[in-house]
Amino acid sequence: MSTDIQSSPAERATPYSKDAITHFIYRYGLLVVLALMIVVFSIAHPFFGTFANAMFILQASAIVAVVGLGCTISMTVGGFDLAVGATMSLVVMVAAGAMVIYGFSGPVAILLGLAAGLLAGLLNAMLIVYARIPDLVATLAAQFLVSGTTLLAVNGQSISEGMSLGTTSATGTFAPIFKWLGSGYVFGVHSSVIVAGLVFLAVFALLNLTKWGRIFYAIGGNPVAAAAVGIPVRRYRIIAYLLSGLLSAVAGLLLVARSNRGDVSVGDAYLLQAVSAALVGYAVLGANRANAFGTLIGAVFVATLINGLTMFNFPYYAQTFVQGLLLGVALLMSYTLGPKSKR
Repeated sequence: MSTDIQSSPAERATPYSKDAITHFIYRYGLLVVLALMIVVFSIAHPFFGTFANAMFILQASAIVAVVGLGCTISMTVGGFDLAVGATMSLVVMVAAGAMVIYGFSGPVAILLGLAAGLLAGLLNAMLIVYARIPDLVATLAAQFLVSGTTLLAVNGQSISEGMSLGTTSATGTFAPIFKWLGSGYVFGVHSSVIVAGLVFLAVFALLNLTKWGRIFYAIGGNPVAAAAVGIPVRRYRIIAYLLSGLLSAVAGLLLVARSNRGDVSVGDAYLLQAVSAALVGYAVLGANRANAFGTLIGAVFVATLINGLTMFNFPYYAQTFVQGLLLGVALLMSYTLGPKSKR
């Protein structure tokens, strides 16, 4: 008498089954695409694969990674910070004005810039947590408020060394520490890359190795359940937006150090790239949630793509479309290929 024993789905799966292939794409698809992009660009253009160009790509992705990591923290609590670009512009103008117009030292300018970022983060937190305005609407309003404040404070003018101040000229200069942040190297690695690396390690440790990180994710997953077990949800959401503002300030300081001038809307261009990096990070290693490592890979991915397209004279006006296509593919991998339990 024979008995027909049915195998489980896991036993029936093979390395080449549909489920196995889908799982592989879900977890490693974006990394495979990044690797293929690097190989193809390197073969087509020898300079692309050089150490010098690799450092250029990392330098280009450093600011995006820092502000993207700020967005990532706000996403872990179920929020979304659209004011990061405006915050960067505010910090750029505060730091540049402190040194050029008022003659403050570099450390004082850095502290003032960080304080400006924290104030912008606090504004977001007050609108969201206490006024109970939805995150997207609140941070959009904060974006206009911060941008408007910046424009009013400087009458829409840029700040540069020797600029005209009515009947006189500005006598202040950019401090040496800013010049180092903008053009310094340590063992061949650009200073902004070092700062971005340190910020990544700090955020990764915060979200993955501390109680704060677990609480952030718990709030983002189910704020009602988190409050029911005694977690002070409001307090942690405020902290998340403060950290987002602080990292936007760090990115703004790196930006003003790179350009050695203050432009009122210079941070606006980084909003799309930062959000793209953070959302692309959802598809890295099947995380399906905001995470520091995914955001870092997302920033490098975007910078690599733009670098390659620029090197091959791809029209600049079409690069935004390619970034949008990339984001769409990443989200498809994350939300359509992921396990149903995570959707």
